[in-house]
Amino acid sequence: MSDDHHITEVAGTGVPIPGDDVDTDRILPARFMKEVTFDNMADYLFYDARRNDDGELGDHPLDRFDGANVAVANANFGCGSSREHAPQAMMRWGIDGIVGESYAEIFRDNCRSLGIPAATADHETVVALQEWIEANPDGEVEIDVAAETVTYGDTTVDVAIDDAMQEALVDGIWDTTTLMYANMSKVERTAADLPYVGSDG
Repeated sequence: MSDDHHITEVAGTGVPIPGDDVDTDRILPARFMKEVTFDNMADYLFYDARRNDDGELGDHPLDRFDGANVAVANANFGCGSSREHAPQAMMRWGIDGIVGESYAEIFRDNCRSLGIPAATADHETVVALQEWIEANPDGEVEIDVAAETVTYGDTTVDVAIDDAMQEALVDGIWDTTTLMYANMSKVERTAADLPYVGSDG
């Protein structure tokens, strides 16, 4: 497998997404889930939260920090229903990594399967980073997945990355579909050796 599946760090500009308990329905409103592909999900990210009563885009962080690829969230981010559409929409908008106080477990697992590191840090650390991004919209934020640190400006802070996520990202085994195709010959050999897998169905 190529090295681009090994995710050891993510760097770029940041976007603060303040507030605790930001649920998947806020991240990706349910009415957009009827689409059969994820192709347009970026357009629907925080769709309602980004618009005023007239449907015009307001001053939501995603509009003020357009082009950012590191999201910084607070506690229990991605709670609510287990829809994969929420992290899919974030990825397709351009988010490559997240730093947050905590995540809903299923949301975090969905991030892992998309190759998006979701690092955790305490409240003070996250708020300080959000405030720094507000003051330095063009400043670089770097998540070092292997070292479990986040660096911004002259500051480096320790963060935590779930062991299973860290291993999957660093070892390049998060993309299970690609992994399966890369090992297809082994899969086929194993299947051929199984007595209950017959060619006649």
